[in-house]
Amino acid sequence: MQLQPPPSKPLYLQAAREQMIEQQLRTWEVLDSRVLDAVAGVRRENFVPEAYRDVAFADAQIPLGHGQSMLQPKVDGKILQVLAILPTDYVLDVGTGSGFLAACMGRLAERVRSVEVIADLADRARQNLRAAATNNVVVDAVDATALTEENRYDAIAVTASIPPHNDELEQRFARALKLNGRLFMVVGAAPVMEAIKLTRTTASHWQRENLFETVIEPLMNAQRPSAFVF
Repeated sequence: MQLQPPPSKPLYLQAAREQMIEQQLRTWEVLDSRVLDAVAGVRRENFVPEAYRDVAFADAQIPLGHGQSMLQPKVDGKILQVLAILPTDYVLDVGTGSGFLAACMGRLAERVRSVEVIADLADRARQNLRAAATNNVVVDAVDATALTEENRYDAIAVTASIPPHNDELEQRFARALKLNGRLFMVVGAAPVMEAIKLTRTTASHWQRENLFETVIEPLMNAQRPSAFVF
């Protein structure tokens, strides 16, 4: 039997990308075609640290340094589907990390603001986004726990967990939503955390929906007291 040459790198990456979509996102009921196209269209392998390129599509959190990690692809997909981002939306991404989720959001939204408290990660994410020609995403090196904006965003994703009973911080993000805006966040402490969707239904009311259990890293500085008062 004649041996066949190994697949080329582009073919291997494409196969791994398709496997990620089919075996991770679809299996987790991420079925929105716009979301699947966005995730497939962003080269995830270019957003992971070089040492982890061979496992870029694995069902695992990939270390980024500074004690931070990329979310699993299926969680990214779930966030995008839950937020139901429209082409006219202005989106806030809290916790830029590598910039992968922000890049996917950029394919769905009109514009995206991504905030990252760790300046080194913010710099690397900007480089990744520039290389991917994602021109409608802006990365700001700021602390999201100090957010004071109101009625500004159509959708918000908080990609780190909020400690339980931190109502003030939850309200900060909730009030930053426009009417009918959607907020994804994870609340709780390991080993039990709950992914939640908030939808702003009126100026003073939000609809709360429990989504799934997961465990992700806590939002940096989330325990810090603040002088901001509603």
